Amino acid sequence: MSAPAATRSTMQAVVVDTRTRQRLVIKEVPRPEPKPTEMLVKAHAVSLNRGEIRTALEQATDGWRPGWDVAGIVERAAAATSGPPVGSRVVCSSGSAGWAEYVAIAPAAAALIPDAVSFEQAAALPVAGLTARRGLQLGTPLQGTKVLVSGASGGVGTFALQLARLQEAQVVAALRTNAHAELAHQLGADEVGVGDDLAGAQPYAPYDLILESVGGPSLASALGMLAPGGICVLLGASAGSQTSFDAAKFRVGGTSLYGLVMGYEFQREPPGIGLAELVALVATGKLHPHISVTGRLSEVADVAERLMQRGFAGKAVLTV
Repeated sequence: MSAPAATRSTMQAVVVDTRTRQRLVIKEVPRPEPKPTEMLVKAHAVSLNRGEIRTALEQATDGWRPGWDVAGIVERAAAATSGPPVGSRVVCSSGSAGWAEYVAIAPAAAALIPDAVSFEQAAALPVAGLTARRGLQLGTPLQGTKVLVSGASGGVGTFALQLARLQEAQVVAALRTNAHAELAHQLGADEVGVGDDLAGAQPYAPYDLILESVGGPSLASALGMLAPGGICVLLGASAGSQTSFDAAKFRVGGTSLYGLVMGYEFQREPPGIGLAELVALVATGKLHPHISVTGRLSEVADVAERLMQRGFAGKAVLTV
């Protein structure tokens, strides 16, 4: 018989093992011992993000532990700083190593979960929700402006459509195929442009704000569709890191390109502030995490593979 969880010095966690085909395996690892400025959270649900999976599959060495999004219960409060008390339900942006039974986290990187919000809903918020929120902030005020969201069926995209609609923007969703067009409309898109490299979004240009997550030729197209004073926020480059663009179309007066990296943004505003705002929107029914896949943490390798193959829209959430 195994020891009770409270007395165990180890825990189960997702670890990279390069000897296996899928590289993500469950292993027994030391249970974290939080610093005085950290709290210990017992995880109940986690969500997957394409960026950390790509790192795990393509770059990480043996023993690396992914996991940015965690929701759970505070088992030990931070000793040297204020924060949620023991027993609090919290959602956390862990930075790494969050796909595990326990995570040590600074209180500033967490927010309380209202009773009306499930662990699964909360776990879907940190990376995707905070990225969408920050990207849209760069174009505020949004009321009456035209916003283009590329990769609109992904985790960030499904949040961005809803948040832009809440701020009364005119929202255009860019998709590669028609498969998720109806979903995009349900989440807040006024128009849906279908086609490679934002071709379907061209008829609705110009845009005051573009959230661009594809890179390559898609980024080149985005830069040429900005209105005077418009901003293109680059969230990622899944289709390629290199591109060439028409400088004359981009240089229409005051246009800009902003590279969004949440680790840098968190130096300006800790994750807990944005998470509190997002989870409150979920609690009041104004924001709905689009969770397409649920399962157990033991299924992480299979779910990660499906996510990288774009086998579903929105988020995947696993219970611990």
